[in-house]
Amino acid sequence: MPSSSAVLSASEEKTPTVRWSHSPGSALALRVARLTETRSHTVVVASSARELDLLVDELRFFLADNANQVCTLPGWECLPYDRYSPHPEITSRRIQTLERLCRADPFILLLCAEQILFRLPAKGFISGSSFNLSCGTTIDPIGLRDRLSDAGYLGVSQVVSEGEYAIRGGIIDVFPMGADSPFRLDLFGDEIEKIRLFDPETQKSTGETSALSVLPAREFPTDQAAIEQFRKSYRHFFSGDPQSSIIYREVSQGRLPAGIEFYLPLFFDSPGTIFDYLPEDTQWIAPQSWRDQISSEWAGVNDRFEHTSLDPERPPLSPEVLCLDLGIVAKTISQSGVVEAAGPSGELSKPDFAGSPPSYPVDHKSSAPFSALTERLNDPSRPKVLLSAETSGRARALRELLAGHDLHLEEVNSWSEFLRDGIGRSGITASPLDRGLVAFEPSVEIIVESQLYGERVHQRRKERVQDPDAIIRSIAELHDGDPVVHLDHGIGRFGGLQWLDINGQKNEFLIIRYLDDGKLYVPVLNINTLSRYIGGAPESAPLHRMGSDQWRKAKTRAEKRAHDAAAELLKTQALRTLRPGRVYSAPQDEYMGFRAGFSYDETPDQERAIEEVLSDLGAPTPMDRLVCGDVGFGKTEVALRAAFVVAQSGHQVAILTPTTLLANQHYDVFSERFADYPVRIEILSRFKTPAANSALVKEIQEGKVDVVIGTHRLLQHDLDFQRLGLAIIDEEHRFGVRQKERLKQLREEVDVLTLTATPIPRTLNIALAGLRSISLIGSPPPGRVAIKTTVNRYSNHLIREACLRELHRGGQVYFLHNDVSTIERVAADLRELIPEGSIEIGHGQMPKGGLEAVMRDFYHQRFDILVCSTIIESGIDVPTANTIIMNRADKFGLAQLHQLRGRVGRSRHQAFAFLLVPDPDFISESAKRRLNAIENLTELGAGFTLANHDLEIRGAGELLGEGQSGIIEEIGFSMYTDFLNRAIRDLSGRSDSAPVSRPSPSEVDTEASAYIPETFIPDVHARLMLYQRISDCEDEAALYELKLEIIDRFGLLPSETKMLFYLSALRAKSSALGIKQLRCGARTGRVVFHPDAQISPERFSILLTQYRAIFSMKSPVELAIRLALQNAEQRATLAEWILNVLDEHVALLPFPQELLRDSTL
Repeated sequence: MPSSSAVLSASEEKTPTVRWSHSPGSALALRVARLTETRSHTVVVASSARELDLLVDELRFFLADNANQVCTLPGWECLPYDRYSPHPEITSRRIQTLERLCRADPFILLLCAEQILFRLPAKGFISGSSFNLSCGTTIDPIGLRDRLSDAGYLGVSQVVSEGEYAIRGGIIDVFPMGADSPFRLDLFGDEIEKIRLFDPETQKSTGETSALSVLPAREFPTDQAAIEQFRKSYRHFFSGDPQSSIIYREVSQGRLPAGIEFYLPLFFDSPGTIFDYLPEDTQWIAPQSWRDQISSEWAGVNDRFEHTSLDPERPPLSPEVLCLDLGIVAKTISQSGVVEAAGPSGELSKPDFAGSPPSYPVDHKSSAPFSALTERLNDPSRPKVLLSAETSGRARALRELLAGHDLHLEEVNSWSEFLRDGIGRSGITASPLDRGLVAFEPSVEIIVESQLYGERVHQRRKERVQDPDAIIRSIAELHDGDPVVHLDHGIGRFGGLQWLDINGQKNEFLIIRYLDDGKLYVPVLNINTLSRYIGGAPESAPLHRMGSDQWRKAKTRAEKRAHDAAAELLKTQALRTLRPGRVYSAPQDEYMGFRAGFSYDETPDQERAIEEVLSDLGAPTPMDRLVCGDVGFGKTEVALRAAFVVAQSGHQVAILTPTTLLANQHYDVFSERFADYPVRIEILSRFKTPAANSALVKEIQEGKVDVVIGTHRLLQHDLDFQRLGLAIIDEEHRFGVRQKERLKQLREEVDVLTLTATPIPRTLNIALAGLRSISLIGSPPPGRVAIKTTVNRYSNHLIREACLRELHRGGQVYFLHNDVSTIERVAADLRELIPEGSIEIGHGQMPKGGLEAVMRDFYHQRFDILVCSTIIESGIDVPTANTIIMNRADKFGLAQLHQLRGRVGRSRHQAFAFLLVPDPDFISESAKRRLNAIENLTELGAGFTLANHDLEIRGAGELLGEGQSGIIEEIGFSMYTDFLNRAIRDLSGRSDSAPVSRPSPSEVDTEASAYIPETFIPDVHARLMLYQRISDCEDEAALYELKLEIIDRFGLLPSETKMLFYLSALRAKSSALGIKQLRCGARTGRVVFHPDAQISPERFSILLTQYRAIFSMKSPVELAIRLALQNAEQRATLAEWILNVLDEHVALLPFPQELLRDSTL
């Protein structure tokens, strides 16, 4: 049987082929851009996914005004015949591109070889299944729902992702495929009155438009006719009983299982190909090796087919049905007169269009760091030179830096502007270019940052700002049985929402169940009296009995503990304030050069953290700052900037890590970033000989080492730094008790910067404001995709499939097996199971130097699969490893599962975490709950969410001392934080030190119907979330903003919801005045004050003197109301008048006379 390469060659008709010589740097993109001046339709075959990304950015830069012609057909990032469907964003981009190709507009299509092979939807499907919506159009909401469903869109309660829609009365949300953001349609009757864009995270409107296009949500039809076509095609291609296949059964019932994309041809009578979408005049540009690439892809499809063909439930389509015939591919491309671009080696390796871009290394050790660049720019025979920085901010910084060295460049906004005659011979711009060039025609040179600093600058992709609070809100949903804390009754379990009719007024209540069948009904208006229990495992929350003194005693103990913790914090702060600190700074041009070596743009949170740290270092008070961020969110860069400033100021930096492995990682990173500066970086490591370590200790004591990295060895008393200025501590909670005591002493001596991936709750951060400096990094790096996590029974087939998927896209795999005694056998089994991959072992009991060598090789991609223990938990950063398989995941705690999962997902690629367990019947219930939690908690920044309470308790212990953790478990984190906040405020502002009880929030009751109707918002959790957010509003301005948001999302408020907002505003005012309860009932009422309420005596006396027929004192803290009002709105008016009288900042108004007319005293 001939090879696929032979088939390709034999099938070609020998039409003339144009060959381009090697085009170094970004020259290939420039050459393609020049060609498109005479060709309207061009297809560029990229040699790899990485090359495709580079070409896209380069082409868009060179094409300037015509950049919108560039489009891509991205790969699925799945293996052929995979059981996973591609990420919705990838599907969205593919459908957008196919729709674009159906039009007659000019285009430059970029794709990889594999996308030429796979069959596509029939050409008429995309355009035939698309439709437009515009303002003024009349629609039938039910008909639109059916049309969206037929187009593959999923009906949801809240739209957050491509391919979703939601209908709420007169408001329709939809996120069309190919769109950058979702749309909100406002209907007036059946007419589209307004179309707004909105942010899927905040759900708030961001702009308006007059029309939108709705493309199909899948690359195949999903209506009933398509299902019948699928069933017919399936029976044609597969023999036997089709009902034995889960694929056939699922699709027959209208469901689309994961991996259905690899059955795409069955949905069409005649599926399409990439050639169907291309006009006859299409120009192909491909690498010289394009035939080999396509042959290799074809071989990979066949190999996967062989490996999956024995599964009777998911029989794969034969490659001949799923893909195009190789001969047709070769013949079609060759007949088009393909342009073949040569690589760096071979007969056409010598460039004829552009030369190789040289380097102009910046030497920070020299007095003239930019001498190489200066020499080039001062060369009179040079071409025009354009410097390119990744962003406009970096371009401005680089321009200013160069101006300080007498290199003046003109700022330009685009490539076309740079080529114009009026522009000088040296320019600078912001562009996504990652590679420079030296072009012969036109005679120009582009210099990118990597040619100066020797590092590749990663491209910044579209950034979606992540708000940590928004992440928390998105999952803050109580479920039946979850423990909650009521301020007056203690810890119970949530029992759902229930509608009750009391005194003729309908309202919604939260049910809280207590011990001995106790049950409490809490009106949604007073949801602020509840908090979610955070303090330990939910199943072991300490439930209380209603009416007992358990809760009172627990609160008393907690107040005392919080008081003690506050006193200790204040004492530590006072000691540090008394000690004079050093002021550190670095020369601006040197710092800007060091900053430019960072390969990414800072996220907003990261930039803020850096600014806060540098501000601390520049202040005379010693720094003690904690930088808290989820794994991979960029804490190390904060440490690098701090170390640079301190080292450049002539002082030493010590970096403490809990493990040698992490120390080595930091050593690599710091050594690389400081390579161009006269800063000596060293590491104290058990992998070094005792003699080498002793010599290094001596040099540290002599001040010959600027930055030293190590484990607890750095804390031993025999190691005295000559001029230690900064200690950077990574993951302090992993150190032992003795080490922590030494760290406590260290804080009294030098500036300290602590890094942690352990979440510090926002409420605790607020409570400690001014006592402990905390920087939260809650925004993930741009382009990061959430990790897809699944819990599976151990399966060789699944393991092989997961590894091959990662290897197929050039990535690496962690296989976690936390039993050193059997790890060798497991590795041997994997080598037999996956002969395509190279496999090594890494664990903490390896001989000296062995683990370090393995990890270095893994980092440098010298092998594919690392079989390892939990040694990888401590921050090993391998961006190319995007799959982790955890064997016996049931044995890990939730915190550890989260930390281990964070080892992958450090890039823009979809990352996978497979949690393997034995038979689910043999694992504990608590393990099942942990695995279910981590499987469902996939949002980026999930380490900061409520589902990881055990991490938050660890964070509290890290800040306050481990002794506080027990009391937090007893009363819940939220209440403990309030106690601590109060104690800090009291101790720092008063001379006595007696703990003061925390007042309860205000309760307001006017016996009015105040709720969100089910007909307005049917989803229970959506209502519960909004109740919580309304309760969280502390003033009328916040309530007004939230009211506008709800109107924006759901439509005009029903009367009951208007009353909810009205009474919530009264409750906020009551709380501000120190009122514990305000009740205006149909017959009587009362106002109960907190003992320390600050009410104006003059205002209070008005109620008792001028209106003594209505108001009287029942006790020192209770005001009785004698006024019978049958109308709920009037009772609310009375409550508002009382509050205005008691508020001395509000003009005094007379008693509303209409209340007296309609009442009885």
